[in-house]
Amino acid sequence: MTDGTPSRRRDSARSRELLLQAAGELFSERGFDRTTIRDIGERAGVDPALIARYFTNKSGLYTAVLRAEQGDATPPDLLVRDRLRALFERADRRGAGPVLRSAVQAEGDPVVHDAARAQMHARLVDPLRERFAAKGVDRPQLRAEVAVAAFVGVLLARGAGTLDELATADLLEEVLPLVSATLEGLET
Repeated sequence: MTDGTPSRRRDSARSRELLLQAAGELFSERGFDRTTIRDIGERAGVDPALIARYFTNKSGLYTAVLRAEQGDATPPDLLVRDRLRALFERADRRGAGPVLRSAVQAEGDPVVHDAARAQMHARLVDPLRERFAAKGVDRPQLRAEVAVAAFVGVLLARGAGTLDELATADLLEEVLPLVSATLEGLET
């Protein structure tokens, strides 16, 4: 005989996971401000009131999405073989996510802005800064920030479609080598 607790616990975990997934997709597609709690609940197929239960509010959910995307491991820097390729492939599949968008657009909610900024630094800027500092290059922080801005700018410009050749060029065969060479140039 069972009292239903394990089933309820599994449902809670599943609902939480569905909310994280739906929110991640919607924040990537629309940004924080244009994503509603109702939209997230509908996409997840669960009651949107569960956002308050599991994450306190939409800002808390956003922060949880960023943490879930990052995981526990420290990511390699953009110049590590296959890191840049993996990020390009992910952005090509899902679009520029909230962390990448935070490089060019500040969110109105300070909690959201601070969370996205922290993730941008932890995932992209800090690993590059450490690489550049270890190599003894001048102004490693500035170089890391320029590299990340160039990378994010290419992804966002490509997605916007305003630069015709960039938008239609093969991402992995044509764009990736150019971006890689640009970033490697900052290492010297």
